[in-house]
Amino acid sequence: MSNVSVGSASVSSANAAEQETVSGRRRNRFMEFVGRLVRERPLGAFGAAICVVLIFTGVFADVIAPEGYNAISPLDRLKAPSWEHWFGTDQLGRDLFARTVHGAQLSIIVAFAATTLSIIISAVIGIASGYIGGRFDMTVQRFVDGWMCFPDLIILIVAVSVLGPGTGQVILVLGLLFGIAGSRIVRGAVLSVKENTYVHAAQSMGASTLRILLRHILPNVMAPIIVLYTTRLAAVILAESGLSFLGLGIPPPAPSWGGMLSLDGRTYMFQAPWLAIVPGLALTVAVFGINMFGDALRDLLDPRMRGGGGRFIARVRKRAPASQR
Repeated sequence: MSNVSVGSASVSSANAAEQETVSGRRRNRFMEFVGRLVRERPLGAFGAAICVVLIFTGVFADVIAPEGYNAISPLDRLKAPSWEHWFGTDQLGRDLFARTVHGAQLSIIVAFAATTLSIIISAVIGIASGYIGGRFDMTVQRFVDGWMCFPDLIILIVAVSVLGPGTGQVILVLGLLFGIAGSRIVRGAVLSVKENTYVHAAQSMGASTLRILLRHILPNVMAPIIVLYTTRLAAVILAESGLSFLGLGIPPPAPSWGGMLSLDGRTYMFQAPWLAIVPGLALTVAVFGINMFGDALRDLLDPRMRGGGGRFIARVRKRAPASQR
């Protein structure tokens, strides 16, 4: 019994050591990736910092602005920015800083929910279409081509007009819109991956289609999917703001940045210009940061750009001897 106990204890300690080693490697890879991001893509690192601030603001909006976004004070209506009201107030005396902060929370909820739904749709359609091929691929791609022939704004207006305004409806419509269109990118990655030797080896060994898709295809197309996810975040935020600006998105009094631009900003543009400037700047900075971070991820994760990407790599190659270039 003692030998068995000693053996099991040694196995447990070996497993714990192996898990610690794996976690250490992952941590080192993450830190190495962060270092590459800062060195090679400083603008992308700046965009990542903006994304972190945006997420932090959205998650802790109730702590940053505890008074809420709909607290009305008629005595403080249309006050300019001051120490008491950092971004000023609107025509109902509501604090614009609180509404902007809670607008970030709303944008994050819609952006992550709609983008996650769109990526799931893109991955399912793109992987199935690219791997199966044949008539199935041709039929699916003709449907995708037909879907992409219609302007995005027209599809959004028609769908939201039928379903009605609301957060759930906007998430569903945006997820379907960007999900079907994004399947072309995933399909292109699958077409190149499925021709690799390890996929043919798995097929010859009798592996099931589901196992090949989950173990060999999906892990090797994660890089373009991650890049697609980041770029779709900015597109979803812009689309939701456009719908709210037209009055078809999230209805008031929810503090959507697009709705703030339309209802308050346009009406009091000359009397209180901060009502249009503040949500416009918030929208601009958020989309800029997400796009810069997405472009940096594409440059760092895309194997076709990894060989020559970045000023850091250029400096290393310049310093290396001619025999090693």
